[in-house]
Amino acid sequence: MTVETLVGSYDQGRALLRTPVQRWTYGALAMLLLALPWVIPTFYVGEAAYIFIMCIASLGLMTLTGFTGQVSLGQAAFLSIGAYTQAQLLANGVPLPVSLLGAGLCAGFVGLLIGLPAIRVSGLHLAIVTLAFAIVTEHVMGRWTAFTGGHSGMAVPEPMLMGHSLAQPLPFYYLCLAVLVIVLLLLLNLMRSATGRAFVGVRDSEAAAQGLGIRVARTKVVAFVISAMVSGVAGALLAHQIQFITPEAFGLMLSLQLVLMVFIGGMGSLRGAILGALLIGMLPSLISLFKEVLPARIGNQFGLELFVYGAVLVFFVLLEPRGLNGRWLRIRSALDEFPLLSRTAVRRQKSYMRSERA
Repeated sequence: MTVETLVGSYDQGRALLRTPVQRWTYGALAMLLLALPWVIPTFYVGEAAYIFIMCIASLGLMTLTGFTGQVSLGQAAFLSIGAYTQAQLLANGVPLPVSLLGAGLCAGFVGLLIGLPAIRVSGLHLAIVTLAFAIVTEHVMGRWTAFTGGHSGMAVPEPMLMGHSLAQPLPFYYLCLAVLVIVLLLLLNLMRSATGRAFVGVRDSEAAAQGLGIRVARTKVVAFVISAMVSGVAGALLAHQIQFITPEAFGLMLSLQLVLMVFIGGMGSLRGAILGALLIGMLPSLISLFKEVLPARIGNQFGLELFVYGAVLVFFVLLEPRGLNGRWLRIRSALDEFPLLSRTAVRRQKSYMRSERA
């Protein structure tokens, strides 16, 4: 085997898209996303931009919870920090790319401050700590009138790039899509690096990771910072989406939606984070459509949305605990092995929790 062959096989192993089928598939997806806003109504263009923002936020939480195993119920707090920072920076004349980066860095700095004490606990205790942080952040934003406008809220300046406004649905759609692609590529390369492998090692077994020389405490803090930065960028875009921000827009419900996205999409998968965001992001529109065909006695019931969210969660817990990404992997495996596929080949293996391993 020649040196050129070895180098070529090594480069192929490092490539993000390793086969021609993957290249053609993702190329077709890219063309579809670029052409989509020209063929759908304007309302759905705005809905698609919102889903892109939720994908970015879901990717941020997946970095912390899915890859590092640190449960967070207060991710909406980082979105609010990014949103208010974005509004203040734009109001003071900071260019849009710099303001997006500044919003991410500000949220990342707060993530560092929270991550340093939070790494001392884990599991349910960490979830309670992050939940308390979200509640405190919402109260601070509501009372810090000089910076946030308090509960009265504040208007978000239009996003401007080289003198052109990006506030209209079409340019804002492409802005959100571009940021999503950049964040996804950065996280893909991060998870393929030594830092990403350290995240997975800490998630699977902190004792084993410590024995392999991984600095567990530092790895957890880095995960908090990266997750907060990505969430801050998502919050900055969300501020432009809703145009007038209040502390109530970043409440506990948003944090729970993000947790649902990560769990339903499939823990430990960036693809799963996007799939989960697509499903949960489209649920409100689907519920509104079904309300029109349901009997008024059912469609007008208070809390119908929460019931649907709970039903979806129970469905995945019982029937597909590996999430949408796990289902997609099984379908792809079945297609690859067709027609030699057997029922035992696609039978789901038992997923063990950490406490069940022995």
